[in-house]
This record gives sequence, structure tokens and C-alpha cells, in this order.
Amino acid sequence: MIDIAKQAIRFIVLVIIQALVLNQLEIGFSIQFMVTPIFLMLLPFETSTILMMVLGFVMGIMIDSISNTYGLHASSLVFLAFIRPFLFKRFEPREGYDVLKTPSIYDMGTGWFISVFGLFLFFHHLWFFTFEIFKFDETIFILRKSLVSLPFSFLIALLLQALFVSTSKNK
Repeated sequence: MIDIAKQAIRFIVLVIIQALVLNQLEIGFSIQFMVTPIFLMLLPFETSTILMMVLGFVMGIMIDSISNTYGLHASSLVFLAFIRPFLFKRFEPREGYDVLKTPSIYDMGTGWFISVFGLFLFFHHLWFFTFEIFKFDETIFILRKSLVSLPFSFLIALLLQALFVSTSKNK
């Protein structure tokens, strides 16, 4: 029950931060901060794909309705929820995942987290900007926008993870 409350608070806080703060920031060089993928990333390993897709859709629709982005956040979060099991399977440790651990930098290690969350965030940004621009002749611009936004979103997500996830010693 405590875990569900913790996930609900994380959900609400991320929606507020994304919709009311980060979507309002306008930084040059096509930089957009998007940190909501950290919610899907930090869900427990045994979370079902369907539940993740529903949570991603609800989170995305809430952000879209506040930000007037017409389903961009919802579609990109549903896409992430769909590919998460495949990505986790690709980077699964030899002995498998420990269900008592979370997919965080504290439990899985820096190398694993940078690889998995970096790809996770890249796929999110690529999906989001592809559907935002929706022109095949703008492929280079879409890639540039995705790659320029990626490190900034990654750093903010790391900072938010420090707030949301307790280290193994504190559990």
C-alpha cells in the first residue's frame, strides 16, 4: 500500500513539473525538457505492460490537456511503456532481475542505468519530435532536436530520481 501511494505521489508531482514548469520553459537551440519517462522507468520490474501503458496514457493525456500538445505526450509514453520490457530484456543481468530491487541508478548501477535510461529517453524524444514535426524531409532536424534535448532531460531526470528514490541503505 505504501508503494502505491509513493507511485501516485511520483505520478502527480511529475505531471505538475512537466506540464506547469518544464513545458513552459523556452530554451534556445530547440531544447525541450521532458522528464516524465522517469516515472515509467522507475516502476517495479514486475509491473505488467498493460498497466504501464494505461498509466503512461493517463499521465500523457493529463499533460497534453494542460499543455495543448494534442496527444504527443500520451502517445510517446504509451510507446515507451510498450518497449520497456524489450529494452529491459536486452540489458538484463546474467542472473536476472531481483524483484526486490528497483530499476534505479542506486539498485542497478550507473552503467546499466545510463545505458537503459539513455536509450529509453532517446526513443521517447525521437517518437515525440517525429510526431510533433511530422515531416519526412525534416529528419535531420528531428534527430538534432532529439539529441540536443536528451542530455538536459537526462540530467533533470537524474536530479528528480535523487528526490524520488531512496538508496538501498535507507530502505
